[in-house]
Amino acid sequence: MAGQGMGEYCVDIVMCIDATGSMAPIIEEVKGNALSFYQRFIDAMDENDKEVEQLRIKVIVFRDYGADAEPMVESEFFVLPDQNEAFRSFVSSIEATGGGDKPENALEAIALALKSDWTTGGSKRRHAILVFSDAPALPLGERAGCANYPTDMPADIATLGSWWEGTDQTLSSTYQAKAGRLVAFVPNAEPWTEMQAWNRYWPAFSPAGTGLADVDIQSAIDLMVGSF
Repeated sequence: MAGQGMGEYCVDIVMCIDATGSMAPIIEEVKGNALSFYQRFIDAMDENDKEVEQLRIKVIVFRDYGADAEPMVESEFFVLPDQNEAFRSFVSSIEATGGGDKPENALEAIALALKSDWTTGGSKRRHAILVFSDAPALPLGERAGCANYPTDMPADIATLGSWWEGTDQTLSSTYQAKAGRLVAFVPNAEPWTEMQAWNRYWPAFSPAGTGLADVDIQSAIDLMVGSF
C-alpha cells in the first residue's frame, strides 16, 4: 500500500454474511470472496490511480433471533494486511447452519454495521457495507423480545434509512453518510427492492426464489472504486 501522501483513502468495509443453513451451497464462495477482497480491492484502486492509506475489514455473521444460539456474531475491524491471519481465521470458521423461517435478521446486521467504530482518518475516507444473503429480511424489531436481541436498534426500515442517509441523530457512531457505500448480493425481494430509494446503494439481485445464484465480487469492487 502507499505511504502517507496527500489524497489517500482510509477505507473501512463491513461484510454482513448470512450464515443460515440455506446458504450452504454458496457459503464457501462467499468466504472465498471475503478472503480475496483485500488484494482485489487494492489492485483495483491502483489501476485507477487511487491510493489506500489504510484498509480495515469487519465481519458480521447473522442468522435468526429466536431460532439460533448465536444469531449475530460480530468481529473487530481487522487491519489488512497486518492482521490477515486473524481475519482469515475468523472467516474460515463461518459455517452455514441453523435459521428459522425464510427471512433473516439482515437489517439488524446492517444497523450493527452502521453503529461500528468507523475510521475518521485520512484526507479521504469510505465507510462501505457489503451484504450477502439468499433471503428476504425480517422487519426490524420483529424479534425484539428474543434473547440477546441488540439494544438501540432503529424502530423500522425508515429509521434505518435515515441512519444511512445521516439525517437521524439517534445513530451513535463515527459513520459518515457521504462516505457510505452499500452493495448487497441479495434476492429480488423485499426489503432489498424497497431500499432502492436509498442513495449510494447498489443491489446485485438474484431472481426471487432461486437463492443467491451469483456473487460477482469483482464487479462490486469495480463499482465501489469507481464511486470513490
